Amino acid sequence: MNANRKILFIVALMLIGLAVATITNVALNFRDYGYNNAIEKSKMTAEIVRDGLTAHMVNGIMDKREFFLANIANIKDVQKLWIVRSENVVAQHGEGLENERPRDAIDRQVLKDGVAVRNISEDAQNAVLRVTIPYIATAYGNPNCLACHNAKEGDVLGAISMEFNINDIRQTGAMTIAKIFGINVIFIIIALWVTNHYFKPYMKLFENLQNGIKRARTGDFSFRFTTTLKDAGSEVADQMNTLFQKMEETFGGIKHNLNTFASRSNISSNDPLSTAGIIIQELSDVYKFKKTIEHDANKDAVYERFIYVLKEKFLFEHFALYEVDKNSKERKLIHITDHKSFCLPSVDKDANECRGYRTASDVYSTDFPNICANCAEDKEYSCIPFNINDDLSLILSYSAKDTETIERMNLALPSIRNYFEAAKAVIESRSLMDKLRDSSLRDGATGLYNRRFLEEFIDKSSEQAARSHITYAVLMIDIDYFKMVNDTYGHDAGDVVIKSLSEILVQSIRKADLPVRYGGEEFLVLLHNTTPEGALGVAEKIRTVFNDKKFQFGNDSIQKTLSIGIAHFPTQADSIWKVIKFADIALYEGKHTGRNRVIEFEDRMFSGGDQF
Repeated sequence: MNANRKILFIVALMLIGLAVATITNVALNFRDYGYNNAIEKSKMTAEIVRDGLTAHMVNGIMDKREFFLANIANIKDVQKLWIVRSENVVAQHGEGLENERPRDAIDRQVLKDGVAVRNISEDAQNAVLRVTIPYIATAYGNPNCLACHNAKEGDVLGAISMEFNINDIRQTGAMTIAKIFGINVIFIIIALWVTNHYFKPYMKLFENLQNGIKRARTGDFSFRFTTTLKDAGSEVADQMNTLFQKMEETFGGIKHNLNTFASRSNISSNDPLSTAGIIIQELSDVYKFKKTIEHDANKDAVYERFIYVLKEKFLFEHFALYEVDKNSKERKLIHITDHKSFCLPSVDKDANECRGYRTASDVYSTDFPNICANCAEDKEYSCIPFNINDDLSLILSYSAKDTETIERMNLALPSIRNYFEAAKAVIESRSLMDKLRDSSLRDGATGLYNRRFLEEFIDKSSEQAARSHITYAVLMIDIDYFKMVNDTYGHDAGDVVIKSLSEILVQSIRKADLPVRYGGEEFLVLLHNTTPEGALGVAEKIRTVFNDKKFQFGNDSIQKTLSIGIAHFPTQADSIWKVIKFADIALYEGKHTGRNRVIEFEDRMFSGGDQF
């Protein structure tokens, strides 16, 4: 039921209710009027009969009363009239006429109680009012009843019974009610027509507004409102049309601008407004993420932010994030949620073993069984590559126990890519800063870390080494008679020897160890958590390999030797700088005792005069 019909229905109910109330009130009033009119007529008739019979008694013509009573009975609407005598009057004056005896229980009851009785009997055709009124003896009225009757004050002398036909009043009331009903029906019809005539345009406008708003909820603002009204309703329609036109233009532009972003978001809503809301919220989240990482000091901090987003926003439980150096093809683990790797160890050494990196495309285990031969996962998994620049790439790997869960995680990829896109420039910038910083901490000729880096490293790692009981062996290495190479063959020849030694150092130590060009032809190596025997073995290996190396300069083939000093932290000193000094003392001990040898520091070598 539309609004217009509802209003007409409500108005009709109200008018019908009013008509019913009016008709009921009129009907009751007519009934009361007819009843009261008959009662008054009965009282008047009773008084006339009483006065007439008294006159007959006074004039001695009581035997003529039958004619009088017959004439009284001919009064309009009086169907029957009779009088009855009480036992007291019968005892004094006799039973009287035949019709002056009690006819029914009502007559006898009134003679006994002295109380008037009124009774209505009616059916579909007739309505009769029966009234029986007692005559009470009194000496205070006119006439004085006690003057003629042997009775006491208040005794019942007799009663008069009358039956009145009130059918005419009822019929008149029915006709009046019928007229009122007809008038009400006509009034209701006119009222409904007027209501419909004046309210229908407003209801149509209201329905029009409903339809327009319903379409607007789905993002369709092309609806235009129409009305035949010329008053405020027309203004409302015009204002709504203006509003919808502006919203259509505005949201059309927003929708167009958001389309590129929506294509990269996991939006499942069919409502453009909801879609826009979701996209704007995601844009806001990505913007906040970007503003935050722009102030992070390094790319590791950016990675931590991204890991947080994966855990807290996208609810990833098992995932790993890798960084790939495109130049060396090495893959470095940034984060993994547990210790179980996604790939075989060979992939870390050669990133081309990773299907996602090699193909630069997403890898989904749901696409084909055992799609990546180098994946160690026995669950459903996905590997997603993200290109940062020509030197750096990231790989996100994640897994789930079942297909349904991995598909849900895959749906989040468009949004995850938005975060990566936001972080891409920052990561690239921080990577460049890291490279610049790294270049400032490396020796340009050998690519090894320089003394400045060593100073920063020791400052950061000394306390941690003491807390974690980490040990270091320090190798101080110097090329014997290096100046002679520069003087004889030139500095380019000297650079060749220096580079060769640096390569031998890198090849002879582990990744956890640190090779440093300490200055000129002097090198330092920090061996992490090694034994004195292990340190000595590494030093001897470096010395012998370098000693076997032949250098060809013009027609000359030469070989060079090394002197190496060794000291240990923390067994020989509680400061790494002290240990470096002890290794340097051991180095010069080797040079003074013949060169081309490895010397371990001993307490006797330290005079104690130097300050640390």
